[in-house]
Amino acid sequence: MMTHQEDKWSSEFGKEYNLRNDYTVDGQNQLSMERFGLSRDEINLEFIGNLSRDIKILEIGCNFGGQLNQLQSIGFKNLYGIELQWDAVERAKNKTTGINIIQASGFDIPYKDNYFDLVFTSGVLIHINPDNLKNVFKEMVRVSNQYIWGFEYFNEEFTELPYRGQGNLMWKGDYQKLFQSQFPELSEVKRKIYPYLIDSNRDIMYLLKK
Repeated sequence: MMTHQEDKWSSEFGKEYNLRNDYTVDGQNQLSMERFGLSRDEINLEFIGNLSRDIKILEIGCNFGGQLNQLQSIGFKNLYGIELQWDAVERAKNKTTGINIIQASGFDIPYKDNYFDLVFTSGVLIHINPDNLKNVFKEMVRVSNQYIWGFEYFNEEFTELPYRGQGNLMWKGDYQKLFQSQFPELSEVKRKIYPYLIDSNRDIMYLLKK
């Protein structure tokens, strides 16, 4: 049975999101520069630039593969994604090359234990009700052999945010803290808060190791 959020993102509501967020690698870098004063490539390299380009990486909630394209552009080769929306998975066929994207849910990742070297989310955990995050965290840790990486909206306490005039669809919080409270064996490699240049919002990027 789907959660409320999964049901919403699988509907026309999700397709509308795809059309609003159809960024190229250069477009994503420009958006990040306007928001943080740093390109997305610069931010990514600060966290994972020293990792082998041959590691196997999985993104949870990859949409049409924009962030995976971003990683491919800085040299990473073995890239995989799972995405709930069939529309986004179909769009990925024309938006990516050499990236493995399939339809699946973060609540039930269809890969064996420790299959990937690094598993990550980018702007996805914010759309999962905090009460359900433990189930996604468990799956991410299960399929990762080494690293958990995330880039999400930040707040010291979990707070619900309105999303396009609707509720129960978006939150901000300290996702790293919640991850480590559930899996204390995860150690922090790096953590950084990125304040927005245009308002008081902040994002958090974190890299954890098993």
